[in-house]
Amino acid sequence: MAIPATCSEVIQVQNVLSRRISANLLVFTVALLLATVGNFNFWSNFVHAVGGFSLARLPVLAGSFAIVVLLFYALLTPFSFRFVVKPALIAFLLTASASAWFINQYGVVIDKAIIQSIFETDTREATELLNWHMVLFVAVTGGLPSLLVARAKLQYPQGVRGIAQRAGIFAGALALAALLLVLLFKTLAPAVREHRELRYLLTPTNAVQALNGYLRNRWSTPVPLQEIGRDATKGSRWAGQTRRTVTVIVVGETARAANFSLNGYARETNPRLAHEDGLINFAKVESCGTATAVSVPCVFSAMTRERYDDNKAKHQEGLLDVLKHAGFRVHWRDNNSGCKGVCDRVEFVDVSNPSTGSRNCAGDECYDQDLLEGLPNLIRQSTKDLVIVLHQKGSHGPAYAHRYPAGFGRFGPVCNSSEFETCTRDSIVAAYDNTILYTDSFLADTIDLLRKTASESGVDTSMLYFSDHGESLGEGNMYLHGAPYLFAPSEQTHVPMMLWMSDGFSQRFRIDRSCLQARADQPLSHDNVFHSVLGMLNVETAVLNPKLDLFHACVRN
Repeated sequence: MAIPATCSEVIQVQNVLSRRISANLLVFTVALLLATVGNFNFWSNFVHAVGGFSLARLPVLAGSFAIVVLLFYALLTPFSFRFVVKPALIAFLLTASASAWFINQYGVVIDKAIIQSIFETDTREATELLNWHMVLFVAVTGGLPSLLVARAKLQYPQGVRGIAQRAGIFAGALALAALLLVLLFKTLAPAVREHRELRYLLTPTNAVQALNGYLRNRWSTPVPLQEIGRDATKGSRWAGQTRRTVTVIVVGETARAANFSLNGYARETNPRLAHEDGLINFAKVESCGTATAVSVPCVFSAMTRERYDDNKAKHQEGLLDVLKHAGFRVHWRDNNSGCKGVCDRVEFVDVSNPSTGSRNCAGDECYDQDLLEGLPNLIRQSTKDLVIVLHQKGSHGPAYAHRYPAGFGRFGPVCNSSEFETCTRDSIVAAYDNTILYTDSFLADTIDLLRKTASESGVDTSMLYFSDHGESLGEGNMYLHGAPYLFAPSEQTHVPMMLWMSDGFSQRFRIDRSCLQARADQPLSHDNVFHSVLGMLNVETAVLNPKLDLFHACVRN
């Protein structure tokens, strides 16, 4: 009798597996799954935002959970049509799973800037974020449910009745969510107002909103390039000068001011720059953004951070264009993921490709020293005054240990992996500090090159360095960068900036070094860069704002 019983059980299981379920039920199940599995980090932060977990707060927490489920159910219901529902649900499940991984692993939040960084980064940087732990996490939390969705046998409400049913579910879910929101508003309103980061943590709506914002900017109607600074000319301090000038602007990557010993950091991360005569270190500088895709276009634009518009910046000339209008030769050298449109109309050289056979490359990594290769020849052969931009790979994470040659591994032990969960925080910080040590050497080498060139080639030289944004290294369990600026920690917005000038450069432009040194501890920002470079080089144009020009008050008559 055992065999027939077993056969009967098998048949029953097969009947269950072959049973069709309502598409609306599947949508609700996925909404429930998204609200739970994909949002552990959101709920953890939410519980903290409403004052912690307690029996008295259970109604608020349960009601808030119901609101999220109902909202997801309403938003997914329009997809509950044949040929649409399965691909849509699978896309949402995988997106939520991948977003949850990055939020849980690195403490980042998902917004338009993060999506922009993903689309505009290079392949080598992107692959550092991919590992087997991520693959396993996405496979279990996103892939397995997606497989069940794909295999589900569905019943679809048909015709006008089906459309009316979907409309009723959509309206009913929204109405019920709204009712709960009204009932809980007194508690939820302050929490949401004070913790605006919550909306960036709720997956997959955060990723969908961010992608929509990015694509709207990317695919917006083409706008003619707006010209600025066409009136730019070299000012009176150029009169009678026969020596050429060379100004090097070094754009750092992911360097935070807090880890520069020049700014008081305990570790000696700036042993060479600390002994560099004439170097002026600006200790209180705020970035324009928290990601390269925002900060680089912003810092080279004429807009301030508060008025910065990414779409407008893409269709407007910037600092490098104004310098060209004034008669400078402008040259961009890149060891990063490109200039984000800033250098589209000037000379451009990419040194980040290991296939060039440079001695400064190892494996798939080219070190920043490669940016200096051939620079003396470029300076000697140029007949014009030069502005050269060097875009570093700098301290880009998470694979900090790949950013510097072996000889710069002074601090340790270091985290050699991009999987932070396998490393201690101390080892992550040690690897990061070694990148700052290497940047110290790179900047000192740049200054040495300019000092030697000034002596041998009869040119007046200067260097301005600033980082695009900072980096979180575990403070508040947050890593990397890209947090929305409104609540970004200072580790991501406080950046290093420093200036060096040869004696000939400061003398020809009558720049008072002691005046600049006196401003070294004043609050500054990326807003000052556009106007200060023009002021330093005595470029006269209507777009120059003297109030943002560091040099305006420091020029001797």
